[in-house]
Amino acid sequence: AREGAPFSNAFGTTPLCSPSRASYLTGRYVRSHKVIGNGDSNEISHQLITWPRLLHDAGYETAYTGKWHMGTDDTPRPGFDRWVSFKGQGVYNDPQLNIDGNRTNFTGYITDILTDHTVEFLKKPHSKPFCMYLAHKAVHGPFTPAERHKDLFANETIVRTANAQDNLDGKPVLQREVNGQKAAQGVGSSDDLIKNQLRCLTAIDEGVGRILKALEEAKQLDSTFIVFTSDNGYFWGEHHLGDKRWAYEESLRIPMVMRYPKLIKAGSKISQMVMNVDMAPTMLGLAGVPALKEMQGRSVLPLLKGAKPKDWRTAFLSEYFMEPQAQRVPSWQAVRNERWKYVHYTALTGMDELYDLKNDPIEMKNLIFDAASTLADLK
Repeated sequence: AREGAPFSNAFGTTPLCSPSRASYLTGRYVRSHKVIGNGDSNEISHQLITWPRLLHDAGYETAYTGKWHMGTDDTPRPGFDRWVSFKGQGVYNDPQLNIDGNRTNFTGYITDILTDHTVEFLKKPHSKPFCMYLAHKAVHGPFTPAERHKDLFANETIVRTANAQDNLDGKPVLQREVNGQKAAQGVGSSDDLIKNQLRCLTAIDEGVGRILKALEEAKQLDSTFIVFTSDNGYFWGEHHLGDKRWAYEESLRIPMVMRYPKLIKAGSKISQMVMNVDMAPTMLGLAGVPALKEMQGRSVLPLLKGAKPKDWRTAFLSEYFMEPQAQRVPSWQAVRNERWKYVHYTALTGMDELYDLKNDPIEMKNLIFDAASTLADLK
């Protein structure tokens, strides 16, 4: 981030693993690419026209390493010269990996093993420009740290934000019972869970260091466009929630950092709203490959150059489609602009929410009955 540009307003179009991954790869909304949940998307995901596939067609050497997680099928997808993946969510220890169509059992910790394969690809000689897409299993459940990190942060205090004390007034959707359980209850995410997530992230952090070092040794570091991001946010007890899936900021927001000295001035800070669907047109634009007309995101390259396009988005749609295994989170559509967020629960009556993010950034006070003209605009 110090050597490139962090994005302070990056968001996902759907705060859930498989749909968000498909949006990153295709530049399309969930309603367009049809990977609507974490269920069986095996067949669809073989058909997706992804930006690495388009780069491959344009002469790039392409590699995919890690969690694909659109269905449980681990076989290679079109457009990759190198394929290292696993079935579904995979496991943290001693994984079985599918390498270019052949399954092999490995001993060790998944994050380190995926980093090993990534570094191996980066170190080998390349006769073409290359694209490496690394998608870690971490930091997903069951949040199992590497043995070397199992006691990290043991004495740290996990500090909760003020909305962890939300009394849920104005949030009837979180108070309703589904199959005998309320959506919001207890602390949402325990201190132990949070510490284990941070321990898992530490192994990723070490891996990023190894990747940067490999690029540096190959004299490719400053000519490689690097993005660090994630598929969704996560609740650490805000509104008594854990996991993701909801339309609140903690779930919608994603980290995003880009480094590329040839284009990005060190220390740049980008505050415009960017989305996971912007990744595909950005990567294609960088390589001089035309974006497909079906792509709904837009290239962030002008922002990286310091431009302030007058027509840049000041609002976006996010959406979620209820999954059979997570019925406490109903389907919703949300529109968020620079000040307001309106959340519409598509199959429920009288449960919509409206927040003034300028005066209430942690979304405590639902103004659905107090701002009629704003609500009408957002609808």
